[in-house]
Parts: sequence; C-alpha cells; structure tokens
Amino acid sequence: MALTPPIGSGVPAITPTFQTNAATAASTSTDATSGAGFGDAVSNALNSLQSSENKTDSLAKSAATGRLQNVEDYLISASENQLNMQLTVAVRNKAVESFNDIMKMQV
Repeated sequence: MALTPPIGSGVPAITPTFQTNAATAASTSTDATSGAGFGDAVSNALNSLQSSENKTDSLAKSAATGRLQNVEDYLISASENQLNMQLTVAVRNKAVESFNDIMKMQV
C-alpha cells in the first residue's frame, strides 16, 4: 500500500506565460519601478519565515501537551520551516558573497 502517489501522476502541467503585448510589458516595468522594492521583498520573506516559525512552535507545544490530534501536521510544518530556513540562509550567504565581490572590484 503506497502512501505517496508515483511521480508524475496527477501533477498538473506547468505552462509558462509570456507577455506578448507591448502595453502589458510597459505597465509591468513601470509597476516594478514604482512598486515594492528589493528591501520590501526581503522584509516580506523574513516576516513570512517568522510566522512559519511561530506556527511550528505552537504545533510543537500542542504536540508536547497532547492536544494535537494529527502529529503529521507538526512534522509537515517543521519540515517546511526547515526548508524555508535553509533557503533564507543560502540567499543571505549569496548576498554577502556578492557584496564582498563588489567591494573587491577596482574603481
């Protein structure tokens, strides 16, 4: 009895969407410059990571006290949180490496 479906079964196909209209492309570029910047994106990602950690902590407390009915919920949340943290650390390390490379450049 398999608990997980085989790879490729029931997975919807992902089709890329391309902008074919010049007006749409122009509006997207103006939205990018007038919208949220890189700092806001990083801030939102860190806030999302913090909320994920809070959810995992609350599920861990519920599991420890016996109030959690499905332990799988905690395991899934903990795994997602671990992957999110690894991604965040990898992005931070890459940003620091890029900054160091820029600082080493000759003017």
